Formats: sequence, C-alpha cells, structure tokens
Amino acid sequence: MNALASLLRTVVPLLAGWILTVTGAVGVEVDSAAVAGGVTAALTLAYYIAFRVLELLAARIGWEPLRLVAGLLLGWARPPQYAPPASARQVTVNLGGDPVDFTGFFRKVTADPRHRDGRP
Repeated sequence: MNALASLLRTVVPLLAGWILTVTGAVGVEVDSAAVAGGVTAALTLAYYIAFRVLELLAARIGWEPLRLVAGLLLGWARPPQYAPPASARQVTVNLGGDPVDFTGFFRKVTADPRHRDGRP
C-alpha cells in the first residue's frame, strides 16, 4: 500500500499543476510549450509545498480533520510509512586480490556522531 500512496502523492500534485496551467486558473496566459512546462512545474511545486506544510502543521497542532483534508488533496490521506532499513550488511570488494571488507567503514560513517566508538 505504501507504493500506491507514494504514487498518488506524486501524481495528484502533477495533475493539479497541469490543470491549473491548462485552465488558466491563476491568470497566466501560456502561449508556448516551454512556458507552459515551466508554469506547470512551478504550480505543481507550490501546490505540493502548500498542502504538505498544511498537513505537517495540522499534525503538529493535533487538528486531525485539517490533516486529513490536506493529505487527501495530496492524493492519499496519510504519508507513506516505510519500514526502517535492515541492519548493516557485509560489503566486500574484490579487486583481484583478497576481498576488502567495508562493513566497519560504513558502520562508522553512518553511526550517530554522539557515539565515537562506531556503535550505532
């Protein structure tokens, strides 16, 4: 279901931006394809930002009806929820000699900086 929610939250703002451009709802006369593409992209971005910020603010203040409406106008009532990443996997590279293990290196790079010993 997360893939569907993610897809809808991408497609709905794109369609909204396109519809606003084609109908001239914002009062911008578009006479070329290049200008239409730019206007569509700008309207899509503005639409997504407006409703995503509204959804976040409604969640922060606990106003569930507003959060639901903002989410629906983005294409799905709630943002997709993704599973946390799996634990670190062993990464090795073989360049013709002995394999080199990068697991420890990646663990240190991605570790929380508060833990200086490399533990997550």
